Amino acid sequence: MERKEVEIVVYGAEVLCPSCVNLPSSKETYEWLEAAISRKYADQPFKIVYVDIHNPPSEEDKKNYAEKVIEEDMFYPVVLLEGKLVGEGNPKLKTIYAELEKYGYVPA
Repeated sequence: MERKEVEIVVYGAEVLCPSCVNLPSSKETYEWLEAAISRKYADQPFKIVYVDIHNPPSEEDKKNYAEKVIEEDMFYPVVLLEGKLVGEGNPKLKTIYAELEKYGYVPA
């Protein structure tokens, strides 16, 4: 079965959000997610992107969402999978895995 390469976007900032002091940084969460997903779904391609909410890329959708994270005081890192919110503040692997499997990903 031909599966679409899913895009996961992690929105965050260098500075921890005030209510996230004991959690890993957004960048650490991004690296942890990338490693965990790569292990669980070995040889199944996915794209994971890190977006700094204070310095977003010029892509309109990512720029707009970065502004939304700031304006709505969302707990970052905020994780989107194919545009759907799957994690905020302290993303749960189980939730992200369940969403990936809807796209045909199979655990290794």
